[in-house]
Amino acid sequence: MKSAEIRDAFLKFFESKGHTIVPSSSLIPGNDPTLLFTNAGMVPFKDVFLGDEKRPYSRAVSSQRCVRAGGKHNDLENVGYTARHHTFFEMLGNFSFGDYFKRDAILFAWEFLTAPHSLNIPTEKLWVTIYAEDDEAFDIWHKEVGLASERIIRIGDNKGGKYNSDNFWAMGDTGPCGPSSEIFYDHGADVAGGLPGTPEEDGDRYIEIWNLVFMQFNRMADGTMKALPKPSVDTGMGLERISAVMQQVHSNYEIDLFQSLLKATADVTQCSDMANQSLRVIADHIRSCAFLIIDGVMPSNEGRGYVLRRIMRRAIRHGNKLGQQKPFFHKLAAALADEMGDAYPELRAKGAQITKAILAEEEQFAKTLDKGLSVLESALESMAGDTIDGDTVFTLYDTYGFPVDLTADIARERGLQLDMDGYESAMDAQRQRARAAGSFKVDYSASLQLDGQTEFTGYRDLQSNCRVVALLKEGESVNQLSAGDRAVIVLEQTPFYAESGGQVGDTGYLRAPGMTFEVQDCTKQGGHHLHIGVLHEGSVSVGDNLHGEVDPDVRQATALNHSATHLLHAALRQVLGEHVTQKGSLVDAERLRFDFSHPEAVQPAQLKIIEQLVNAQVRLNSDVTTDVCDMETAKAKGAMALFGEKYGDSVRVLTMGAGFSVELCGGTHVQRTGEIGLFRIVAETGIASGVRRIEAVTGAAALAQVEHQTDLIVNLAGLLKTGADQVQEKTEQLLNSHKTLEKELAAAKAKLATLASGDLISQAVDVQGLKLLAVQLEGVDSKSLRDTVDQLKNKLGTAVVLLATVEGDKVALVAGVTKDATARVKAGDLMRHAAGLLGGKGGGRPDMAQGGGSDVAALPAMLASIPEWLAQQLR
Repeated sequence: MKSAEIRDAFLKFFESKGHTIVPSSSLIPGNDPTLLFTNAGMVPFKDVFLGDEKRPYSRAVSSQRCVRAGGKHNDLENVGYTARHHTFFEMLGNFSFGDYFKRDAILFAWEFLTAPHSLNIPTEKLWVTIYAEDDEAFDIWHKEVGLASERIIRIGDNKGGKYNSDNFWAMGDTGPCGPSSEIFYDHGADVAGGLPGTPEEDGDRYIEIWNLVFMQFNRMADGTMKALPKPSVDTGMGLERISAVMQQVHSNYEIDLFQSLLKATADVTQCSDMANQSLRVIADHIRSCAFLIIDGVMPSNEGRGYVLRRIMRRAIRHGNKLGQQKPFFHKLAAALADEMGDAYPELRAKGAQITKAILAEEEQFAKTLDKGLSVLESALESMAGDTIDGDTVFTLYDTYGFPVDLTADIARERGLQLDMDGYESAMDAQRQRARAAGSFKVDYSASLQLDGQTEFTGYRDLQSNCRVVALLKEGESVNQLSAGDRAVIVLEQTPFYAESGGQVGDTGYLRAPGMTFEVQDCTKQGGHHLHIGVLHEGSVSVGDNLHGEVDPDVRQATALNHSATHLLHAALRQVLGEHVTQKGSLVDAERLRFDFSHPEAVQPAQLKIIEQLVNAQVRLNSDVTTDVCDMETAKAKGAMALFGEKYGDSVRVLTMGAGFSVELCGGTHVQRTGEIGLFRIVAETGIASGVRRIEAVTGAAALAQVEHQTDLIVNLAGLLKTGADQVQEKTEQLLNSHKTLEKELAAAKAKLATLASGDLISQAVDVQGLKLLAVQLEGVDSKSLRDTVDQLKNKLGTAVVLLATVEGDKVALVAGVTKDATARVKAGDLMRHAAGLLGGKGGGRPDMAQGGGSDVAALPAMLASIPEWLAQQLR
């Protein structure tokens, strides 16, 4: 069976068992800061398992795109060198949310794997493991499935501590957890490896193909286990692994999904050795890179973008190992679309965007190699001793993508070595940071345990009566609050908008006779709004009826900015292209900030057009309409989903300007675009590779910004003694005059250096056949020192030169040795000696070095010591 046929068979099988087919979610987990990427099929359902979200179905099945290349689950370094590790893979999974449990999960899995109408895998090829104490699972496998007891392996607490087992799964340090049962496939006696639980289990003979997790406990912060009221099931089976089984091959790279990619990789790299591991790395990495770009990730130096950059550069580096010096990796986007485009049409729809992003990174990587060489040269000039420190080696690798082996080659050419211990220490610290970024450190048992959800009435009213359903003080539930308490109030219904989708939470007051609670922020947990603030007077108890009042001025100013953000997004896509997608936003009463994908700075002329487009929509004063519908209807309307947001079965579609902007959004907005008044872009900057940021203001803030700029022009006109309309012309005249003066000054300094070199020749002394000049110059800068040293070397013949100048409270030094004398003395050695006497450091090449120090008073004595130092070097 082909991989696509297996995927389809899996989904249809579980659909026939009453499961709802759920499309693959984004690789970027929605509203989940605890994960870098979606790394398992259960991630999109996490809130359902936790009870914070409800779905209209209790059984689901999916083929989920996953990436494991950063954080807790990181397979990156193993990819290409093992038969089954990948950065990107598809996880087939079936899920039960308080519906069926162990029996049905086991019977479903066995039927799908072994039944003649399904995969028809021979039963003698399958083994299972269970948690050692899970007698219920054993009985189902043995008595109902009919599996021999010796083929059911009990795995106990083999990771140290109770419930720390390969067959006991946990969502985190606390929260839902339970035993699991894994199904293994036997590749045959000709493959090395032993059964799970044996010392030889790491071999490749017995391979886990499916994991059935039975979530039946909630682990509390104190370690106690409480039975879940509705046990659930979470399963996962790698499509690539089961495809290898069905296609009777040992390695995942031999399946149909990879064979065409490997051939395409061999073609673009001109590699004839199809067994070359570099081909595997590149073929794997194009999948993760393309799908991450589709989901809005762009290469950068932090977070998810940093991981993408590492994957890309690893692939490019392996291409270099195959002899590719020109960009090649981007060419594989088309081959990937041919292979997986039927299952994932977005690969074709966004093919140009994928290719452009990868090509830009390939070209950038070539530039960073040059930059890395420059950084290395600077480090060599200032280093002391014969060892390049580990931090420098790591910085070259981590920041500039400079291969360590290339750094080592350059070091060897110069008789230097690398501090590999320091490098490994820096690398280990980086790995720790990566693991911390992906770790699950959330205490789910401390989550708010309330039924139902807060009814939000704030779309239509800014005031309403509200009943208190819970109070929290210092993280603990209480029954009453007293004056002075900083606390959280949870209401049955509320007009306060809770922070979401980039829009900040509302502020205002909750009141009752003799009681005032200032709401300073409003957030959301599960379906409940948390009103955060301080009780100024009186007391409040659970069950009290309060009157909620949202600050109308803050709400309105925030609405102006939020609505303008939607218009800005649409204008950006019109001017820059459909590749523009939201990467984040912040909307409050003061301003709006919008982050978006774009490979280069937005030009001033483009920004002007974007601003004009938004203001044109403002002047049209069109209605802003909302429509609540299902997701499919929303997509049919052309609605865009916002980055990082999670949507339920009913969504809110916001339309502005007769279809100018159509987006999914739960935020608060103006009723007509004219309320925005005026839109002004304040700044456009880059915040990461491929990600730009626009900051803007609206309404009164936009008018204030215009007035401020007008005042600046009027004040400048006064300083320049000209009219406001002549400011630009007058400024250009002054700048041209300034450039002319700078050129004249540079020429004067060069002439001074020439004259000085002529005057200085007579001060040179002979030291064992070498002319030595070590003097201080007045009124010159470092560049002039270098120029003067070069001139003196040309005039003196075989010579050693050391020049110094005082700049503020520092001494700058430049040393030079003529080429015919470097075998006897080196400029770098001279510089390290001289700078050391001044409390500084320096270094460089044998013929030229520079450095400096902070002890200005020691300068005369240092210069006087040079003849004796040189004489010692020449003995």
